[in-house]
Amino acid sequence: MDDFLIEFFPKVYRRKHAHLKETDYCKYDNQILTLFTSSLYFAALVSTFGAEALTRKKGRRASILAGAVSFFLGGLMNAFAKNIAMLIVGRILLGIGIGFGNQAVPLYLSEMAPAKIRGAVNQLFQLTTCLGILIANFINYGTEKIHPWGWRLSLGLATVPATLMFVGGLFLPETPNSLVEQGRLEEGRRVLEKVRGTTNVDAEFADLLDASNVARAIKNPFRNLLKRKNRPQLVIGALAIPAFQQLTGNNSILFYAPVIFQSLGFGSGAALYSSALTSGALVIAALISMALVDKFGRRAFFLEAGAEMIACNVAVGITLAKEFGEGKMLPKGVGVLLVVLIFMFVLAYGRSWGPLGWLVPSELFPLETRSAGQSIVVCVNMIFTALIAQCFLASLCHLQYGIFLLFAGLIVIMSCFVFFLLPETKQVPIEEIHFLFENHWFWKRYVGSGDEDEKPVPPA
Repeated sequence: MDDFLIEFFPKVYRRKHAHLKETDYCKYDNQILTLFTSSLYFAALVSTFGAEALTRKKGRRASILAGAVSFFLGGLMNAFAKNIAMLIVGRILLGIGIGFGNQAVPLYLSEMAPAKIRGAVNQLFQLTTCLGILIANFINYGTEKIHPWGWRLSLGLATVPATLMFVGGLFLPETPNSLVEQGRLEEGRRVLEKVRGTTNVDAEFADLLDASNVARAIKNPFRNLLKRKNRPQLVIGALAIPAFQQLTGNNSILFYAPVIFQSLGFGSGAALYSSALTSGALVIAALISMALVDKFGRRAFFLEAGAEMIACNVAVGITLAKEFGEGKMLPKGVGVLLVVLIFMFVLAYGRSWGPLGWLVPSELFPLETRSAGQSIVVCVNMIFTALIAQCFLASLCHLQYGIFLLFAGLIVIMSCFVFFLLPETKQVPIEEIHFLFENHWFWKRYVGSGDEDEKPVPPA
């Protein structure tokens, strides 16, 4: 929004309005502007470790409430910002909210859901995130017309979902897994019967007790995660999938969708409208994924959508290479083609790496390392989100259309990883996932039942 740029980033404002003098790809390449965006993700990755301790000791609900308070304060700080320092402090508070929310919510959903619909329930996280992005785009579209304080309203409205999250969190029951882990067995059994709608939960409750006994014996869950027997969860769940989710390039496209569309020659209002279209694609995709992921499985979605994303990235790269140059406005037909390609790409991501990037890691970890594992998932995700947010506009400026070809190459690598190394987890009870690795052609050599799994870990 111009009013926002004039107040905090006048250099970017002047460059934006003199764009004929330079390559359009470089219009928004400003490291302070990108620091404003990515400070949120740096804060999230640091705060997730505080969230891990809270989630493990006080439960998933406590982290959800703490995240809501931080979100509220961050929204308030941004709405009343007088300088860049206040803006960035507000973003950091929002980031702490994300650190706590992303740590606790996927765990909460996976632990509350019955195995046969766990995929669909967990994807409520992605669906509501996508709805939030869509609503935010429409808020921006409306507030852009309010001069000169529309941007304050846009940023301040973050306090509304924060309030809903806090008030809703007060009424949530804690998960049975967390209650058992805290030693509140009767309460855990009662919640389990309530959420399953039956008193016949003996087998599942016995699994919870076994998992909890193992978890209680673990003094340092982070160190335990490094054990040989937990290698598949560490490599697939904690490191590869959260990193790959960001390396698809989708979040870069979503963060900077208005900026990309403006750089491509769309007007300011049209740019916000185009990015609302792409966020709409995310919502549609999340609904498709929720409906079908427990039927067709996780691997099918990763691989099918991966092929589509590769094709879209290559097509965007080739189109920009042929049609886009210094200060030249894009022909209308080419602009429409680019929006359609980005829409198709987001539709593919939104039913695969988007939701499954949170669902699959939350399914893989055993109870004793689940909270620690989820912290590493969030941390790795945020490191890559922040790095890509910080580097994307500079890369767009220097690599130009090549950045889309780079993302296509990365998606080829991650699709191969899924094909060879990720077992199918659909409809498998969460405390029995480890059996999949014991029977997997590659991972069984790490997870075998021999004594080598339990080699003592040297003291730190």
